[in-house]
Amino acid sequence: MAEISTDRKIDPNLDSQHASSGGVTSRGRGAMLRWFMVLFLVFAVVGVYALLQRRTEHQVLAEQTERMAVPFVSIIHATRIEGESTMVLPGTLKAYVESPIYARTNGYLKKWYKDIGSHVNKGDLLAEIDTPEIDQQLAQMRADLTTAQANLGLAGTTTTRYQELLKSDSVSKQDADNASGNYAARQAMVQSAEANVKRLEEMESFKRVYAPFSGVITQRNVDSGNLINAGNGGSANKEMFDLAQIDPLRVFVSVPQSFSPSIHLGMKACLELTEYTGRSFCGQVARTANAIDPATRTLLTEVDVPNPSGTLLPGSYAQVNFNVKVTGQRFTLPINALLFRPEGTMAAVVGPDGHLNLKKITIGRDFGASVEVLEGISPEDNIVINPPDALEQGQLVKVATASQSPPQ
Repeated sequence: MAEISTDRKIDPNLDSQHASSGGVTSRGRGAMLRWFMVLFLVFAVVGVYALLQRRTEHQVLAEQTERMAVPFVSIIHATRIEGESTMVLPGTLKAYVESPIYARTNGYLKKWYKDIGSHVNKGDLLAEIDTPEIDQQLAQMRADLTTAQANLGLAGTTTTRYQELLKSDSVSKQDADNASGNYAARQAMVQSAEANVKRLEEMESFKRVYAPFSGVITQRNVDSGNLINAGNGGSANKEMFDLAQIDPLRVFVSVPQSFSPSIHLGMKACLELTEYTGRSFCGQVARTANAIDPATRTLLTEVDVPNPSGTLLPGSYAQVNFNVKVTGQRFTLPINALLFRPEGTMAAVVGPDGHLNLKKITIGRDFGASVEVLEGISPEDNIVINPPDALEQGQLVKVATASQSPPQ
C-alpha cells in the first residue's frame, strides 16, 4: 500500500499577513476606548462645572434678594429751638350755635325764602309748606267741635228741665240721672274735640318754618315742589336748612398735657390765618374740658372770638397764639420727615438694632417747610427722612451712608 502523506506546505507570507491583521484590530479597539474615556471625562467635568455654576448663581441671587428685602433709609436729627417763645397751637373755627332745621309736618314745599349765605334774624320766615291734608282735617275737626258744642247745649237744657221736673215728681229719678250723665259725656266730647282742633292748629302752624335764632344759612337741601315728610327735608335723613350763628365763633384747641397748667379762663388768645396775612383776631379762653384726653394726652380748650363783620368763617384752620411763655425742649422737623397715620402724626425712629420705632408726636407751629414738635422725640433720635408709607413698627432697615443713597 502506498502511504498517504498528510504534510501540508504552509506559506510563510500568508501567516505573516494573518498576524498583521489581528494586531491592527487590537490596536484600533484600544484607541477607540481611550477616546471614549476622554470624552466621558470631558462631559463629566463640564456637567460638574455647570452644576457648581448654577448653585453659585442661586446662592448669589438669594443673597441679593435678602439684601434688597431690607430697605435703605436716610436719617436726620431734630433741630432744637432755643429760648422762650409764645405757645402757638393749631385750632379749628366752629359756629357758636349750629342747628339743622327739620320739617314738623307733611306736605309739599310751597316756597323757600332764604338761600345759603343769607343772614337771618330770629323769627324770620325761611320756607312755607303746602299742607292740604292737614287743612282738611282741621276743617273737619272744627265742624266736629261745633257739633259737640251744639249737643252739649242741648244736653245742658235737657238736664236743667229734668231737674225742675224732678222737684214736682213729673219725671223719675232715673231719667234725671240719665240726662245729667248725658250732659257730662257731652262736655267730655267737647273737650276732646277742642284738643284735636288745638293739635291740628299746632301742626298747621308748622307749615311755616321760622329761624330759631339769628345767624347765617349754611346749607339748603330743599326746593319748591319737594315732598316734605315730618322729621326730614326733601330726602330721607336730610334737614331742610342748616343755620349757624357766627358771632362770636368758637375755636377749639388741643393743648398738650405738659402745657395744660398754663391755660386758665379769661386768658387772651389771638388767631392768625394764612389768608389774612398781618392780621390777628383776638379773643379769650372761655372754658376747658377740665380733663386730659387719654387718646391724645391733650386738654380740649375753647376760645371765643368776636366776629361782628363775619370775616372769619366756620370750619377754617387757624394758628392760636396764647399769651403765655413756653419753655422746655422743643424741636423742628421738616415736613417730609412726618408720617400721617390713623393714629395721628408720627416720626419713624431707627433704633440701635436697626429696627424702626414709630413715635407719635405733637405738632405746634407750622413754619411751612418745617413744623414745631412739642413732644414725642428727643435730639438723639435717628429720624427717617422721606419715609415710605409701607414702613411698619419694628421693621428692620439699613441706614444709608453719606456716599450711599437709598435704592429707588
